[in-house]
This record gives sequence, C-alpha cells and structure tokens, in this order.
Amino acid sequence: MDRGFKTGRLLAAVLAASTMLAGCSKAPDTSAGGGDDIKVGILHSLSGTMAISEVTVKNSTQMAIDEINGGGGVMGKKIDAVVEDGASDPAIFAQKAAKLIESDKVATVFGGWTSSSRKAMLPVFEKDANLLWYPVQFEGNECSPNIMYSGAQPNQQILPAYDWAKEKGYKRFFLVGSDYVFPRTANLILKKHIEADKLTMTGEEYQPMGGTDFSGVVAKIRAAKPDVIFSTLNGDSNVAFFKQMAAAGMKSDVIPVMSFSIGEQEAQAMGPALIEGSYAGWNYFQTVDNPENAKFIAAYKAKFGADAVTTDPMVHGYLDVYMWKAAVEKAGSTDPAKVRAAAVTLNAIPTPLGTVKFAANNSLVQTGYIGQADPKGQFKILWTSKGMIDPNPYDPLAFPGKTCTIS
Repeated sequence: MDRGFKTGRLLAAVLAASTMLAGCSKAPDTSAGGGDDIKVGILHSLSGTMAISEVTVKNSTQMAIDEINGGGGVMGKKIDAVVEDGASDPAIFAQKAAKLIESDKVATVFGGWTSSSRKAMLPVFEKDANLLWYPVQFEGNECSPNIMYSGAQPNQQILPAYDWAKEKGYKRFFLVGSDYVFPRTANLILKKHIEADKLTMTGEEYQPMGGTDFSGVVAKIRAAKPDVIFSTLNGDSNVAFFKQMAAAGMKSDVIPVMSFSIGEQEAQAMGPALIEGSYAGWNYFQTVDNPENAKFIAAYKAKFGADAVTTDPMVHGYLDVYMWKAAVEKAGSTDPAKVRAAAVTLNAIPTPLGTVKFAANNSLVQTGYIGQADPKGQFKILWTSKGMIDPNPYDPLAFPGKTCTIS
C-alpha cells in the first residue's frame, strides 16, 4: 500500500484543522504595481530517504528565484521564497503545504517528488485554490487544475524507454520499484504494453520507501533470468539495490537496468562505478547540448561548486519558476487561476531541456532521452525522440476512455 494513503487519518486531521483555522484561504492576488514582495513556497524533502534527490531540486529552484530577483523580479517585485522541509513524509508535505498557503500566504508553491507527496498535497491546493508546480516524472492518471505537471508523463519517459528496449531485442522484463503510487501505476502501464506485445513479464517486486534489504529480490531476479530490469526505485534504496546486485555478480553488463529515478546527482552520491553501464530514461541529461543548458550548468557550478552536477528534476524545478514568472507577467496577476490560464497559452520558450511549452492539460510538451551511465556518473545520450512528445496523462491501454480536460 502507498505510504501516502497509510497516513490518511493524519492527513484528514490536517485538512480539517486547516479548514477551521483558515477557511478557504485563496492566494493573495498581487497585481501589477507597487506593494509588498511576492511570497512563494519551496517544499521539498531536505531530510529523510528522499533528501538524496530533492535537496538539489530545492537548490535549482532557489537559484532561478535569485536570478529573477537579480534581473528586476516579477512585475517589479522581488520574489520572497519560504522554504519548508517535507521530510520524505506525505503527511508532512500536506501540513507544510497548508502552512505555506494559509499562514505564509504564498502566491504559489514549487515542490514535491514522490507521487505520495503530490497526492497528499493535492486536496490542500484544491481546497485553497492555489497552484503547485510539480517538477518530477510521474505515473499520469491524474489531471488537476491546481497542479502544473512539468515532469514527464508515462508516454514521455517510461513508454519511450520500453519501445527502445524492444528495439534492442529485449523480450523478458523484470519490474522492481518502491512501494507507492508511481512505481505501481507505471508498472501497471508497462504490463499492459508487455502483454499487448506478447512479450514476457518475468517478475514484479516492491520494497518500502527507504528499504535496503534486496536479498529476496536479487534471488528472484537471478532465477527469472530477465533480459532487462525496469527500475522505479526511488531515493537511497537505489544504493542498496545496485550494491546487492553487484555483490551477486549481476552488474549492468550482465543484466541491464533501466532506471527512471536515477540521475547525475544520485550517480555521484552512490558512486559512479556502481551504476556504470546502466540505462536511464529522462527528459534531460547534463550532457544535453544547447546554449541554455551550458549557461545553466555554469551558473549552478558557480553557486554550488565545480563538482556539482545537474539532473532532470533540477532543471524542471528551475524552469518552473521561469514559466511561473512568464505566466504572471502575461496575466498581470499572481492569482493562481489566472496564472494557470496564462501558463498553458505561453509560446514555447528555450530552456536547458530545449524549447518547451505547457499543453492545455497542464503538462509539459518535451523531448525524451535514453542515456547510459559512464565512469564519471554522466550519461551518454543513446536515443532522442523524434521531436517533442505531447503529454498524455491517461495511457489508452491502462486507462481506456479516460481523458484530461481542464477548463
């Protein structure tokens, strides 16, 4: 069961308490002209099992805010960021989201990583009519006017990786993931496509978030003899999984692993040798070659050190701030509904990802990439999608007949 739903009673109490204390606390509408600074929230896990991934997203989000403030701010006003720690706990994410909106009166919030955290926050944003900018790939099967989904939908990340694996000749798939919404739903989609293509599912295993004992999983992988492993493990569980696979003599040159939550930051933290040769599917790698990415990398290294690396969620967190700024200026207001309406009508803009824009369903139109980890923890790009991929929250095989319409 998803950790986000295990904490349902606490979340319900949080929402009830926030309703009694604040009522319907809509974000203040800061229109053009003078007045106070514009407050925004940054909400990520700065502690707990997800901190290995989320701290750097907080850093890149803050860097975008600093850059914008250095250039004159938004509508002549400085952005004042209020930073909170979700502590890798969905219930705390919900508490902190309510605090940011109802007590700090932020105009919008940037943050979240796991789908458990996003789903825990969603009722808060819907109740308070605010807007969350969510920067991480996820499982789809959700469509809310109160979330801007800049991370990849399954058809922009997981399914392109699956199609690439088929082209490589892989026919036997083993699925391993952390036990929460994203891995289970992503794997449901994968299983539907594996079945439709008459290929073979050799196993499906899950570990609790932060779990480190993969002995049973490794034994099942050895017995199943898959051609490739698709991994939706998150956080520091990846360290234990790759170490135990290596100890069992099954490094990526023996059984390839395709990961969807390991990027350059995780590679550095784990030790590049541990994942050398493994694959990853993302919509950005540090090795993407364009002027905006070169500028972004240089700025990040100047701020956080020459050895610092950049990742897909970091870039999405960074561009979300610039997208919000452009939408606010187009709307002439920070009102979340007006900002959302403006955001989905913005022209495509250049970013470190390449040129991107939001579709009418609040999700980003973007390019897909497959990379292979090298000895330095960077990813050599092996495959690039033919143009930008339109986002589709509802996979037609897994969720037939469902569509996303936001008015």
